[in-house]
Amino acid sequence: MEKLTDKFLWNALKEGDLKAFSVLFESFYPALHSYGLKISKSTVVTEDTLQDFFLYVYEHREHLSDLETIAPYLFTSYKRFLLKVMKKNEKMKHTDFSNENFIDIQFTAEEVITNQETVLFKNKNLSLLLNKLPKRQKEAVYLKYYTGLNATEIAEVMDINYQSVVNILHKAIKSLKEGIAIVKLFN
Repeated sequence: MEKLTDKFLWNALKEGDLKAFSVLFESFYPALHSYGLKISKSTVVTEDTLQDFFLYVYEHREHLSDLETIAPYLFTSYKRFLLKVMKKNEKMKHTDFSNENFIDIQFTAEEVITNQETVLFKNKNLSLLLNKLPKRQKEAVYLKYYTGLNATEIAEVMDINYQSVVNILHKAIKSLKEGIAIVKLFN
């Protein structure tokens, strides 16, 4: 079967097509779940909010804007949805959410191992280097290399312009290369 385009899938969802909703859910749930875990650090919160988020999308489908690509919208909307829920959560009251756009994503050695682009690096050292990056760089690297979004989509998710994404990714890669060079000196 031919792969459905984002525009076609989104329009079918907006018209109430349950199959389109199912395809959307199955296609984006794993990546959004992983992203939600990075933000909330709680499986329960992530799974509950993700299900509530997809229900919200379906229930409000008639009011959704037309889209050419779905991923940036879902990542941006889910991040806002999750942060809103976390703000309301009694256990999270003492956490500072004053700057919602700065998500502090932590990388695990297992994630580094599974990503094909980082196979050349030693996973333990790379995860340490990734976690030393500034928050914006970590989020951009995660969205680019672990969810597969392109720079335009990342700009939309992070609510910054395209050139800022390119600059952030360039600085992150440069910092990682410098860190790797230092690690190689001591190994």
